[in-house]
Amino acid sequence: MSDPLSEAIGLMRPQSVVSKAISGAGRWAVRYSDFGQPSFCAVLEGSCRLAVDGHRAVTLEAGDFVLLPATPGFTMSGFEPAEPTRIDPKASPSPKGEVRHGTRGGRPDVRLLGGYFVFESPDASLLASLLPPLLHLRGKERLSVLVRLVAEESHESRIGRALVLTRLVEVLLVEALRSMSSEEAPPGMLRGLADPRLAPAMRRMHAQVARAWTVSQLAKAAALSRSAFFERFTRTVGLSPMDYLLTWRMAVAKDLLRRQDLGLAEVAERVGYGSASTFSTAFSRHVGQPPSRFARDRPAQMLA
Repeated sequence: MSDPLSEAIGLMRPQSVVSKAISGAGRWAVRYSDFGQPSFCAVLEGSCRLAVDGHRAVTLEAGDFVLLPATPGFTMSGFEPAEPTRIDPKASPSPKGEVRHGTRGGRPDVRLLGGYFVFESPDASLLASLLPPLLHLRGKERLSVLVRLVAEESHESRIGRALVLTRLVEVLLVEALRSMSSEEAPPGMLRGLADPRLAPAMRRMHAQVARAWTVSQLAKAAALSRSAFFERFTRTVGLSPMDYLLTWRMAVAKDLLRRQDLGLAEVAERVGYGSASTFSTAFSRHVGQPPSRFARDRPAQMLA
């Protein structure tokens, strides 16, 4: 049976992670401007405060894991009032060695591992559609182990480092997604897969993306009437069944076009279109540019 969550992570193609060790002591605060890319923080020891724009401030403790799928601006600090030092993550070079905030020397009040993910896919925004803006997990030992492995691998030059790091990042993302309760998930794929009625229909769409599905066929897989299925799917996933299928088809098509080893007609057939022209029209309407231009421009964008 198809596993849509694994397929989504696979389409994002996480390539690597940039991470750094951070510590703080005494009176300290740092203000990071909007970053826009997925970032994470794991608390190795001690505690501190995190205030993400648009959310209540939270206390982070040893063993906590935070994932920000789109990383808005945020402030991290100790518990004593302090004027934040402003940091622009897009402009500041990645530091070497541990970053220390507040009192220099001596035992820190908190030690963290922070960083961000690098994706090859143009559809990295899929991650933000699966998760709430702030994912704060506590007491997840498997995540703590994975974060430490990622940190070790990213700072060493072992044979096979790139492959191992890519796989670890994939597992880390999947584990973070699995650790979240369905109630925390925004409308989207994750909440739909947690619904025992909708999940069979979604898995069928992913397993046979080229099939000419109808709402009635999918409703039958969900053991619901057509109207009940349509309403429940739209409310839970945030898209109608056919719009969800279109969105997934276009995500698959982008990945196929990115490879540049398939003709337009074959890509069209693989995602359920009877002709290259019909597919090209649908792709242009959904993506904003024709598939031929998307395939031509993508390598240059990836190397930029």
